[in-house]
Amino acid sequence: MENLINYLLQFGQLNQQQIDLITSKSKVVELKRDDYFSEAGKIARQVAFVDNGILRVCYYNNKGEEITRYFIDENNFAVDLNSFTYQIPSSEYVQAVTDCRLLVFSADALKDLSNTIIAWNGIINQITAKSLIEKVSRISPMLAEDAKARYISFLDKFPQLANRIPLSLLASYLGITQSSLSRIRKNIR
Repeated sequence: MENLINYLLQFGQLNQQQIDLITSKSKVVELKRDDYFSEAGKIARQVAFVDNGILRVCYYNNKGEEITRYFIDENNFAVDLNSFTYQIPSSEYVQAVTDCRLLVFSADALKDLSNTIIAWNGIINQITAKSLIEKVSRISPMLAEDAKARYISFLDKFPQLANRIPLSLLASYLGITQSSLSRIRKNIR
């Protein structure tokens, strides 16, 4: 819980009573590797803060191939924002890459926090804006880079993730085959 509170305090002030309320509105959810936090075809009804572990957001393309869009590690929120906000079925899966400890908020809990804590909406808006900017900065360069440059860029931006993610998922994220990734890794060494 301490990680969540410290994260929120980066975006606004909270007093002890508000912190206690936030704590009371969350529940701890443990996911095992490969478990899903949310699934395509279902409406996202909760938001998770990753306290420990790594999640990935993925989907299946029209050929039935599984594509990893991005990873979510500790001290970040996870939700299919479109599905959650507009109550429409999700087109993506949010899946545990490692065993995970999540602090989960239901839609009702978030609504209660919004109605009770004056600064809450401002804090959430800042977090959402930061997350969207990070998401765009993660995806945009990958469109113009070759596979080797994408891998090196990933290592530069996410050095703490490289050894925690299976090669098959990293290759999917980079948009290359696992054998291509192995060749790139071998050539870099």
